Amino acid sequence: MWESAESYAGRVPVLEIVENSFSQSENLPPEDMLFSHRGILYPAILSSPETLEALKSFETRSDDVILAGYPKTGTNWLGQMVRDLESTDAKYTEEEMEERINAEKKLETFSRLEFGDPGIYERMKKLPSRRIIATHLPPHLLPPSILQSKAKILVLVRNPKDTAVSYYHFYNNMPVLPSFTSWDDYFSAFMNGKLAWGSYIDHLVEWNKYIDHERIMMISYEELKEDPVLGIKKIAAFFGFSLCEEDFHRIAKNTTFQAMKEKSKETHGKFGDILFRKGVVGNWRDLFSKAQNEEMDQKFEECLGGTKLAAKMKYDVYCRA
Repeated sequence: MWESAESYAGRVPVLEIVENSFSQSENLPPEDMLFSHRGILYPAILSSPETLEALKSFETRSDDVILAGYPKTGTNWLGQMVRDLESTDAKYTEEEMEERINAEKKLETFSRLEFGDPGIYERMKKLPSRRIIATHLPPHLLPPSILQSKAKILVLVRNPKDTAVSYYHFYNNMPVLPSFTSWDDYFSAFMNGKLAWGSYIDHLVEWNKYIDHERIMMISYEELKEDPVLGIKKIAAFFGFSLCEEDFHRIAKNTTFQAMKEKSKETHGKFGDILFRKGVVGNWRDLFSKAQNEEMDQKFEECLGGTKLAAKMKYDVYCRA
């Protein structure tokens, strides 16, 4: 019988990579933790200017499954859903699953397209299809082959207030990123794009240009929370995955925040506690001041008011005080 995606996910070689990056960052002064490339900051332990230059040469396959989303919008959650969908659809035998896991380990590929050494894109050519490729990059920083290929891109968005709060806790708990002394200092950096992967609002503005693209689908964190089964069905239909009703319910159950948090020690080691914090909607109310609320509302309105993406995100439902 083909092996379930849950056991596959637990054995993806995230652990060693994370443990290594944590130990490497121990002696790194905060000012050396980030580097700037084309005006955007990135974690120096996980990437390099040379890697981001080499990224341009990445060759997309038409059956690649591309997942895009700004940090802390739920990309690990989405990735797990999509891996479960893909392996259920493909009906891999135990042997095939083993081969796929071993290929990832042997080729030392990363969980994000922009991570790793400059030689990673050559090694990725040896991965078996279908490759599931995740990235935090906005469209203008993706390799040209992604937008030119027939590969489909699923873009995850989350309300900017919860994203800001989730990223704040992540930033302060993640050893490879410099900590902030206060929420106010962090909020200013978030609004001005002075964080790893730059400005979230800019990221959204750019993806909004692709909202009607036939090979790109936008899905929101909040709609996946509201009705996981319906969200998972939409994703399956978009990528052409064929599953039965009970599969959708099984995947929804296995990918609840609680289920993933409980397995996180095994799947992500020390990183688990940092990655899986609360997984709720509306947590921004704990930290935002009245002035910060107004600043974010105004910025969102100026940059995205009236757009299809704003409607998709239901800003008025999730972000009004």
